[in-house]
Amino acid sequence: MIELLLNIDRRIIFALVFLAVIIPLWVKIDLPFKPTATVLGVYDRIESLPENSVVLLSSDYDPQSRAELFPMHLAVLRHCFRKNLKVISMTHWIYGVGIAEEALKVASNEYNKKNGEDYVFLGWKPGFAILIIGMGQDLYDAFPTDHYGKNTREIPMLKNVSSLRDINYLVDLAAGNTIEPWIAYGRDIYGFEMGAGCTAIIAPDMYPFLQTKQITGLLGGMKGAADYEILLKQGTLAQEAMRPLTAVHILIVVLVLLCNILYFITRKKDGRKKQ
Repeated sequence: MIELLLNIDRRIIFALVFLAVIIPLWVKIDLPFKPTATVLGVYDRIESLPENSVVLLSSDYDPQSRAELFPMHLAVLRHCFRKNLKVISMTHWIYGVGIAEEALKVASNEYNKKNGEDYVFLGWKPGFAILIIGMGQDLYDAFPTDHYGKNTREIPMLKNVSSLRDINYLVDLAAGNTIEPWIAYGRDIYGFEMGAGCTAIIAPDMYPFLQTKQITGLLGGMKGAADYEILLKQGTLAQEAMRPLTAVHILIVVLVLLCNILYFITRKKDGRKKQ
């Protein structure tokens, strides 16, 4: 039996992983999630903002990271629109333009928000650090027009937002290294508060910024997005994705434990034979 398990066909493992993904998608299981303090740090800050406060949302990711970041993107937008906050949306990643537009369209339609009055989509522009510094000095010069070609000086929502000093909060949703420039060239220079969301693989690198309070909170990967949906009591994209993700992780842990147990059993038997 032990030799049979040790020499198991890899196709059986593939089949188990397939079932671990498919079954949770068919069978609804409510997982006992408890939002973490890092997620609460973003949620509570947005919740505390008074109406008509300005939130800048930088969606710095592409379709490859959509599965993790789009649910939190949508959740943050819904939260802002529910609170009647003004949203400035932009991206440092050219491949993120379409995703940012989609998220704005979904959330604005749900809350009947209008482009130019309740939110603005500045679109994409190269530069990273240089662009951030430029926005801090003069937003209109950094973005003379929005994504749709409208003069930013003539957009009603931007009437009193001439630079980064005029925003109340910033959230950067990142699949790369854009959070650090926003902190170094934006937050630390111009004094606004910010939170962040990122893929799970880079989340550990962001914890030093939490400890120094350079960011108020962090949404890390799918779990961070699911926590935010729970706090918001709206949206299920991330929560539904967490079911197969959790099942696969449990399966991997079980297989690793099983392999180690079998290894020590066979090692013990080999030792007895040598004696």
